[in-house]
Amino acid sequence: MTSRSHPPRAILFDLDGTLADTAPDLAAAVNRLRADRGLPPVPYAQLRQVASNGERGMIGAAFGLDVDDAGYAALCAAFLDNYAADIAVGTRLFDGVERLLHDLDKRGLAWGIVTNKTARFTDALVPRIGLHAAGCVISGDTTRHAKPHPEPLREAARRLGLDPRQCWYVGDDLRDIQAGRGAGMATLAATWGYCGSVAPLGWGAEAVIDGPLDLLDLLDRALAGEGSLSSTAPPAP
Repeated sequence: MTSRSHPPRAILFDLDGTLADTAPDLAAAVNRLRADRGLPPVPYAQLRQVASNGERGMIGAAFGLDVDDAGYAALCAAFLDNYAADIAVGTRLFDGVERLLHDLDKRGLAWGIVTNKTARFTDALVPRIGLHAAGCVISGDTTRHAKPHPEPLREAARRLGLDPRQCWYVGDDLRDIQAGRGAGMATLAATWGYCGSVAPLGWGAEAVIDGPLDLLDLLDRALAGEGSLSSTAPPAP
């Protein structure tokens, strides 16, 4: 059995698109920018698809600009101010997340958050959506690197007093899986957020799960010694 298949002592989660559906407030913030400029709103479904990419995804979808384009920086600053003003209006935990975290606590398993959201927003949002009990919260600017670099996940393990190999990481973007694997953690791709169910099949995660409570089944199997987590990984396409 490899270190990636050992029963975990902690579960770490991405935030946007994994624990919380933040797309409504992100979309509202960028559409407010468009309204201020006399432009019609971008359909919510179009913005939701890029919610995991934060300001870059929102500005790109709403204005067709990338980070190096003229005008991007000013739009980004205004977008972030809009988002900070109304950060927890429509944002909710995904169905099953509250029960999942309660069950992890009952099992004596630590859990934490590792997100690319900067602390300005993470620190404001986390307590307002009921995630204040997290054992650690690592933001995109907590360490010198953001995901897909593994350092944020290593820092999370350090703060929990664990070896990274004792942690599983759950995320809804390729960079989450890359960061987790780089840190030596078992990784689980979450399809209930913004990525859909097809893309994660080629990411190399140890498992692909379709709902938060599916994680409990994998934990039960791992804790009972019924095969390794890696045995649930889908075949490469």
